[in-house]
Amino acid sequence: MTYYPAAKIINDTDAHTGRFGCVQAIKDSEIATLVAENITGDLTSIDLKSNCKIEGVITSITLASGTVVAYLLWALQML
Repeated sequence: MTYYPAAKIINDTDAHTGRFGCVQAIKDSEIATLVAENITGDLTSIDLKSNCKIEGVITSITLASGTVVAYLLWALQML
């Protein structure tokens, strides 16, 4: 199990930056754009159903709709 020391609730359409290890939908959501260091492919218009998650080294997320919780990576807290 991965330990995440903190989280950020996102429910707007602003760009949110940081070093997130996991983004989990609290309710059905659409991710407008996602930027990650280790995820490839089309990272736009991603439908994420409630309780589904994306894991990786995520550096930016912008929602089109919905609510997600973005969990901060441990390494960020150690700096």
